[in-house]
Amino acid sequence: MKEDIKQQSILLFEKKGFSETSIQDIVEALNVTKGTFYYYFTSKEQLLMDIHLGYIDDLLERQEIIRQSQLNNREKLEQLIALLITDIANHGPSGKVFFREMRHLCEENAVEVKGKREKFRKNLEKIISNGVAEHEFRQGLEPEMVAFAILGVTNWSYQWFNPTGGISADRLAGIYSDLILNGIA
Repeated sequence: MKEDIKQQSILLFEKKGFSETSIQDIVEALNVTKGTFYYYFTSKEQLLMDIHLGYIDDLLERQEIIRQSQLNNREKLEQLIALLITDIANHGPSGKVFFREMRHLCEENAVEVKGKREKFRKNLEKIISNGVAEHEFRQGLEPEMVAFAILGVTNWSYQWFNPTGGISADRLAGIYSDLILNGIA
């Protein structure tokens, strides 16, 4: 039931927003009582935090598998771009809630989530730095700025990318990888 509450809440938060979704909306959509909700979550904000932690912890685990692989840095970067795009395709509503509704977390919870987001970015920076050091990427790159650019391009895709549209997640990841690794000229 806890997972059902989370999944229904993600859909409602995506559609109506966190502020406009009440606990009553959530329990009515599931045809359960508020007592059921409060058995699993002390508040709507705690539910939102649970959604955020589940999302970022899953990404960090999958990022770590890529980081620890025997791939070269270029391949790791391509895999991370694909990870972020396919995640949007497979978990779009969760991504929208993650990026759009973080502002509703209390300061302590926001700091925890931001720390995990920063860890993801720093891990990406390290791959870029290693690629520069190992001459897989051109010298003179600013790994921090490149990491921000990659995350900006990929993470913003949750706003517009439709995985059932004319382009697949794999194709979009390939386009982004080519753009990032080869440029347009």
